[in-house]
Amino acid sequence: MSDEFNEVQNEVPEDCTHDCSTCGSDCASRNAPESFLQSLRPGARVDKVIAVVSGKGGVGKSLVTSLLACEMQRRGHQAAILDADITGPSIPQAFGIHGGAMGGEDFLYANRSRTGIEMMSINLLLPNETDPVVWRGPVIAGTVTQFWTDVLWEDVEYMFVDMPPGTGDVPLTVFQSLPVDGIVVVTSPQELVSMIVSKAVNMANMMNIPVLGIVENMSYYECPDCGKKHAIFGDSHIEKIALENNIQTVARLPIDPVIAESVDHGRIETVAAPWLTELADKIENKE
Repeated sequence: MSDEFNEVQNEVPEDCTHDCSTCGSDCASRNAPESFLQSLRPGARVDKVIAVVSGKGGVGKSLVTSLLACEMQRRGHQAAILDADITGPSIPQAFGIHGGAMGGEDFLYANRSRTGIEMMSINLLLPNETDPVVWRGPVIAGTVTQFWTDVLWEDVEYMFVDMPPGTGDVPLTVFQSLPVDGIVVVTSPQELVSMIVSKAVNMANMMNIPVLGIVENMSYYECPDCGKKHAIFGDSHIEKIALENNIQTVARLPIDPVIAESVDHGRIETVAAPWLTELADKIENKE
């Protein structure tokens, strides 16, 4: 046995029952940090997990999640999306996937997009896509955990988790239960979001998860005739927000009717996203 093991053993009382709930001793075993990480099912593989978060809803988090997964798939990596937004799932619609998930007695296969992106969403399990999910927080959080533990993810190199907005039950569950390697923060141009972004970043810092970049969606509209960019929702504050939160990589997505139409018709995989190249490079090269 190692010296470290013997040292710990010597610090444990001889009459230890290994039931800390009935013991008042301040031993090394009691002080060891508890891990809530959940294991994948046997045969599943996920190399990197990137969570896409936002402090508020409606800023385009699912769009960024989808575009990043598509970009990684184009680069020759096996990408996957875990749709953790249980009450507002939109990932299957963006990819044009409407069939139910298949599986065995105690597991599910991930559905695959046209280009082979693996995904799991509550909308793939509901009898009707328009059925509301009227569940309490713990049930929702448990479902997200099951998407990680009960789905047979096959040789996934980059998994993107589409998170619900805010810093509630599901984000906490994902950060504690999944081995998240980094987060991407999605925001919009309004001044209001500065405080909200800081909340999301501070939560990531509390969980010791690095922020890989920030994406400002609906940043501008580029006139197709003259090429001039118009700040429809006000001047951008993303550089200031990034500086205040020590975020290095910044991306801006335009307001583009072509992108909106592609998402509405399930053709997100046909959209090129050069605005996300630098962020995708950082994710790909992260060690």
